[in-house]
Amino acid sequence: MKEKFVTINRNNIRYLEDGHSDRNLILLHGLGGYAERWSNLMPHMSKKYHIFAPDLIGYGQSDKPSVDYTPELFTKFVFDFISTLGIKKTCMIGTSLGGQIVAECAATQSAMIEKIILISPAGIMRKSTPTLDAYTMAALYPNKDSVKNAYQMMVGSDKQVSEVSIERFVNNMSRPNAKMVFLSTLLGLKNAPDIFDKLQKINVPTLIIWGMEDRLIPFEYSHQFVSAIKGSKLVPMEGCGHSPYVEDPEKLGEIVDRFLSR
Repeated sequence: MKEKFVTINRNNIRYLEDGHSDRNLILLHGLGGYAERWSNLMPHMSKKYHIFAPDLIGYGQSDKPSVDYTPELFTKFVFDFISTLGIKKTCMIGTSLGGQIVAECAATQSAMIEKIILISPAGIMRKSTPTLDAYTMAALYPNKDSVKNAYQMMVGSDKQVSEVSIERFVNNMSRPNAKMVFLSTLLGLKNAPDIFDKLQKINVPTLIIWGMEDRLIPFEYSHQFVSAIKGSKLVPMEGCGHSPYVEDPEKLGEIVDRFLSR
C-alpha cells in the first residue's frame, strides 16, 4: 500500500492506494475511522482491483475544516475525490457511515458508479445502542482503555482487538478538531432527511453485507435496506460483529470478489 495526499477544495486529503488493475474500487471507512481500517481486506482485493481508500474529510490525517459534516458534505467530497484522481468508472464499498455515503452517492444515479457494497450501513437506525454509546465516549475521551472496550463490544468479547488499531484511533481522535468533526457528523446524521427515498433511487447492482452479531447497528436493520433497494442481495456473515473487514477479511474478500466479478 502506498500513502498519498491530494488537495481537494483546498483541503489536504490522505489516502492509501494499492493494486494496478484497470478496475477501480473505492473503500470508505465508518464514523471515527481511517483508511487503515481496510488494511486486512486490501491484500485480498488488490490483485484484481486498483484500490483507493481515503481518510474521509475530517477524519484520520485528512484536514478537518470547521464546517457542518452532513451526508451531503461527504457525498460531494467523494465525487470531488473521484474527479480529482481522474477516475472515470469505479465500484464502491462503504462500511457503517461509509456505507450510507456510498448509498447516497449511488442514489444520485451517477454513471461513474458500477456496483456498490454496503457493510452494516448507517442511515436507518435512529436510536443509539450501548455499543454506539461506548464508541462515542471513546471518541470524545480517547484513551487505550475506552477505545479497547468500544472495539471489543463491536467485534465480540471472544475476539482479539489489535493494539495498533487502538493506538491509531487514540492518535486520530486527539488531533485538533477531531472531536468537533465526530459530533458534527453525529448531528448531521440525526438531522438528515429519511434515507428511504434515496435508497429507492439506487439502480446499480447492490450487495448488502451484515455481521449477524453486530451490536452497533444490529442485523435487524439489514432487511429495511434490502426492501428499499431494488434488486439488492443480502449476505449475512455468521460469527461477525460490526467489522467483518477486520474480523474475517478472507471470507469477506471472497464474498466481495464473487459479487464484483459477475
